[in-house]
Amino acid sequence: MLGQIILWIFLLAIAFLTIFPVLIAILGSFKTNLELTTGATIFPSNWMFENYMQAWKQANFSTFTWNSLFVSISTTVGTLIVASMAAYVIDRLGFPGKKLYIAIQGGTLFVSVGAVVLRPQFELMISLNLHTSLWAVVLILISAHAYIFFILLSFMNGIPRELDEAATIDGCSLGGTYWRVILPLLRPGLAVCALFTFRAAWNEYLLPLVFTMSKPNLQTLTVGLANLKYGVAAASQTHFMMAGACLSILPILVVYIFANKSFMQMTSGSLKG
Repeated sequence: MLGQIILWIFLLAIAFLTIFPVLIAILGSFKTNLELTTGATIFPSNWMFENYMQAWKQANFSTFTWNSLFVSISTTVGTLIVASMAAYVIDRLGFPGKKLYIAIQGGTLFVSVGAVVLRPQFELMISLNLHTSLWAVVLILISAHAYIFFILLSFMNGIPRELDEAATIDGCSLGGTYWRVILPLLRPGLAVCALFTFRAAWNEYLLPLVFTMSKPNLQTLTVGLANLKYGVAAASQTHFMMAGACLSILPILVVYIFANKSFMQMTSGSLKG
């Protein structure tokens, strides 16, 4: 009984520490800049709903939101395709250099994409004539798929090989088995990885900032939000930044709602006996 009480206290404390900053940001988005910076009250004295309209106009949200959606969706789709194919081949086939490939994938987990390798990445995109395009950001983010590869590989290990053998007997090729058998069973894992990938791409700041310096119309929402920090005469606009940040959270919530439906046992009912 005492153990359950301690567990519930711990879980409630974690939930409070997680939700409280989000709640403060939401409440702050309805305050005036003066009220927000002084921090005198938790709830706004006057609910400034126009903060959201001003944030939408000043940050050019319609354009920046589209750019963020393009980067996030393209990165998510590309990462899932590349990582799932790699996980399928590694788990199901044997070939020379297999262990070396896994070791290289694991080694890339210790490289910070966008910091240590930013310069060579930029030079590579210059050689490909993509240094002023959002496709450069998408390709770089897709290449950073190692942790998604290992997540899908663990899910792949849970799919019985008897299903592959049954598909082969029925005349399916390797690609046909991947498409018709493996991918449907891998859907829960894909949903989890899609959520992680979309969130990381949506929140990416450094790469879009670097590759869109010469083309502000290609900036993503995270970069555009930074432009809300200061207004006319370098005056602070923290209340607009709060409103913009709350608006930028909405797509992540929508993706989580849809992805959450697939969090279930992967192979439940796939085999009998």
